[in-house]
Amino acid sequence: MSNPGTWNISRTALLTIDLQNDFIHPEGAYGRAGQTAESIAALPERIAPLARALQAKGGRYFSAQFTLVPDKDGEPLIAPHLKELRPFLGKGDFAPGTFGHTLVDVLHPADFVIEKVAYSAFYQTRLEYLMRAVGIEHLIVGGIVTNGGVASTLRDAHLRNIETVMLTDGCAAFRQDVHDATLLSLGTVTHQMSCAEALAMIEDTA
Repeated sequence: MSNPGTWNISRTALLTIDLQNDFIHPEGAYGRAGQTAESIAALPERIAPLARALQAKGGRYFSAQFTLVPDKDGEPLIAPHLKELRPFLGKGDFAPGTFGHTLVDVLHPADFVIEKVAYSAFYQTRLEYLMRAVGIEHLIVGGIVTNGGVASTLRDAHLRNIETVMLTDGCAAFRQDVHDATLLSLGTVTHQMSCAEALAMIEDTA
């Protein structure tokens, strides 16, 4: 893997996973159900400076947002395992165009929004098309949860020979031990940096 310090920043994008109101805002689907974690709530403020710095250097910011597509009766098309895991999810949650589906304010706006129906931001989405269309070769990845959407996206990028940086403090899980174990397991497929280290790398680029 090439040293991220040698990357062309104008060909690099920040990709955040699932940093949307239904996961993070107190009035979102998870907040209403009491499914919150301080480590998750802290992410947007920590990541936002990277998005703005990358955009200022000619890079891009992609936001992948979990999506529950409503059926004709308004009920969400939801995988059985997710319905069992999160029985509180219902009509209107994570639906395109709603408050809950929207990227949190501190990170808004993204250059592109990717509607994501499974863990990986690459699975049946337009992410690769958009990367090619605007000349993005490398991804800096953060978001939630470390062992779910973040890990799946990083592994899928690796399979596609897309080099990545994983933001070690720019992603989080509901349990710290799970987060830490995932960082260890992904060490062979992605570079790892703190948000501060990644920001310094971006800002030091001419």
